Amino acid sequence: MYMKLKVCELFAGVGGFRLGLESTGGYEVVWSNQWEPSTKTQHASMVYEARFGEENHSNVDIEKVETAAIPDHDVLVGGFPCQDYSVATTLKNSKGLLGKKGVLWWSIHRILDEKKNKPKYLILENVDRLLKSPANQRGRDFAIMLKGLGDLGYAVEWRVVNAAEYGFPQRRRRFFLVAAHKSSTVYEQFVETVSKSWILKEGILANALPVSQNSIEASEFQIKGDFIGLSKNFNLNGQASPFLNSGLFVNGKISSFKTVGEFGGKLRNLKDILVNGPVSKDFFIAEGDFSKWKYLKGAKKEKRTTKAGYSYNYTEGAMTFPDALDKPSRTIITGEGGKSPSRFKHVIKTSKGLRRLTPIELERLNGFPDNHTELDGISDTKRAFFMGNALVIGVVSKIGQALLDKIAYVEK
Repeated sequence: MYMKLKVCELFAGVGGFRLGLESTGGYEVVWSNQWEPSTKTQHASMVYEARFGEENHSNVDIEKVETAAIPDHDVLVGGFPCQDYSVATTLKNSKGLLGKKGVLWWSIHRILDEKKNKPKYLILENVDRLLKSPANQRGRDFAIMLKGLGDLGYAVEWRVVNAAEYGFPQRRRRFFLVAAHKSSTVYEQFVETVSKSWILKEGILANALPVSQNSIEASEFQIKGDFIGLSKNFNLNGQASPFLNSGLFVNGKISSFKTVGEFGGKLRNLKDILVNGPVSKDFFIAEGDFSKWKYLKGAKKEKRTTKAGYSYNYTEGAMTFPDALDKPSRTIITGEGGKSPSRFKHVIKTSKGLRRLTPIELERLNGFPDNHTELDGISDTKRAFFMGNALVIGVVSKIGQALLDKIAYVEK
């Protein structure tokens, strides 16, 4: 029996990574950080502390946390914000380049750089647009990330995962990155395995979330130059991103593939997570608001005028209304809560009328325990916001278990 891997959880939210990893029995979170810069009351941190305790939990801006205050750990995890990762020209102690202040990727980079005993593994999550941002240099931000991780001794694999393709009841597409440091037992497998074989069969993500073995589109290239060169020159002119939805990065070489998920288990739909029993009338749509909801959900082709007096033609397609119960749900967004009519909030048809989803149903779509976010002082709207920011716990569990299995296989 192996000792549990020690985990540092950054950008912890209400603890999705923790729940997913610790459910495998092979991980223990030894330090966590959650800080929401846009609000005085730290609601997510309040929920985290209520569920997991205050010990070894930090509710301080991560940019202000000294690396020495973070205990050594085996695995660093986090769902960090998708921001502009471009590089400033300021020298930092003549040893590197300083990323833009307030861009939280550089806090991860700083911790990895300053830790003498670097975490052997990373599991990071982000929105899928990371692979193609910014618009005028598609893929530049991810190239900068990979450059930084490579310089620190990490080999990296990634995948954009649609949770619904693996039996979860929400169509939530998210980018996942798994990395192994050169000091780890798994690193040599990253280096020695043929890239296509790693992505299709042998890698951590392939074992966690299988893909079709059919022929796939692929591209290979080197990441060359320093941070400044990448920041200024990578994929100029806004061409398509060279990063496909899966890939491997080892020693400066990118092997990127277009893969398709493959799952032989039972698929789950929106109807599978609905609560049984009464639902508060607050979640039902008043008859007087029905036309507003129908308009917002419907197709539009109309002339609009800006505040400055500029007229333009506005078009958008129709959305399913109410939401289909026999399919996985659409992606939960942070604006899911509240009574006001919205194009993007979920609305379902029940025997008692049209209604929005309850906080418990939103938690279930991400795999959280019922009422995980229920706490005095936390509104239903805020609970919905948490779920819009959260990840699908079961996807994390699968990745975490695959990493444990890979470590066990290599070390046996």
